[in-house]
Amino acid sequence: MLSYILRRIILSIFTLLVILFASYSMLRLAPGDPTRSNFMDNASSTVSSSEKNDFAENISLRKKLKLDKSIMQGFSEWLSDILLKGDFGTSASVEPGRPVLEMIGERLPITVKLNLMAIFIAYSIAIVIGVYSARYAESFFDRSSTFILFLLYSMPVMWVALLLQSAFCSGGIWEIFPLRGVFSSDTQMSTFKAVFMEMYCYILPAISLAYGSMAGLARYTRNNMLEVLNSDFIRSARAKGASSTSVLWLHGFRNTLITLITLFSSLLPSLVAGSIIVEHIFNIPGMGSLSLLALSSRDYPLQMILFAFSGILTLIGILIADLLYTVADPRIKLN
Repeated sequence: MLSYILRRIILSIFTLLVILFASYSMLRLAPGDPTRSNFMDNASSTVSSSEKNDFAENISLRKKLKLDKSIMQGFSEWLSDILLKGDFGTSASVEPGRPVLEMIGERLPITVKLNLMAIFIAYSIAIVIGVYSARYAESFFDRSSTFILFLLYSMPVMWVALLLQSAFCSGGIWEIFPLRGVFSSDTQMSTFKAVFMEMYCYILPAISLAYGSMAGLARYTRNNMLEVLNSDFIRSARAKGASSTSVLWLHGFRNTLITLITLFSSLLPSLVAGSIIVEHIFNIPGMGSLSLLALSSRDYPLQMILFAFSGILTLIGILIADLLYTVADPRIKLN
């Protein structure tokens, strides 16, 4: 297993380099950059001293961001600064001069907690609905859950988040949850209460992230369970006198884990991408809102680190899924 993991890590490094180069190339080829300024009027023949200073600072910033070099040379120098000097760069426009790793370090724990909660909600509900929809196929529960799941899957994230706000947040129909932001713990508050209040504030944003994935996971679980429950080994287990619960969960559900594990490898990156909208609506200072600021302000150093983070997250998700295959089915060999 260790040799397999080592080979996958080496392959992932080369894959990540390709992802980063493609991302850097698209940033450079896109119109506009963080140093573009309209302080110069082409029709004017005179330039003030302050404008000259601004122009000099603009030239200095272009050199710092390596925009005066070719795409290949600029990417090579950016990568060498990270690998040889440990310099990940500073923000160019969101928070000028501040290290990008410091900015990400502040927001990453918030997004991680929010997405872990969303994954837990999506899988826990989807598995139960999918298994029992297959167990009672073509029943009222199966038909009604199918209708509700397709309805949820078709709803846009932005609309659902705003609907939840208007229904359950302060100023809405039922004022149960806070409207915006995250909970700030008090020094006099116990650890248990602080954790509870923080999770309480994440409930609606997590639901907004999880409902679409939950619908897809439930349908995949149902379809695979239907195929498994009609298999010969399930009939053999029933003939040996195994209980319906044992047949359903120990024999049937375990053979559907392969599909759920495969979906997990793409679920984690998609949730992080979807958190851009949710964090913006609920005013949560996480990675999603930081990505939105970086994109809108064309902050190249911050954008590149965020691209690297997304690529690493995707590759880690795929590697974890491959390792979990052997846990779900011992017949699968990593070699």
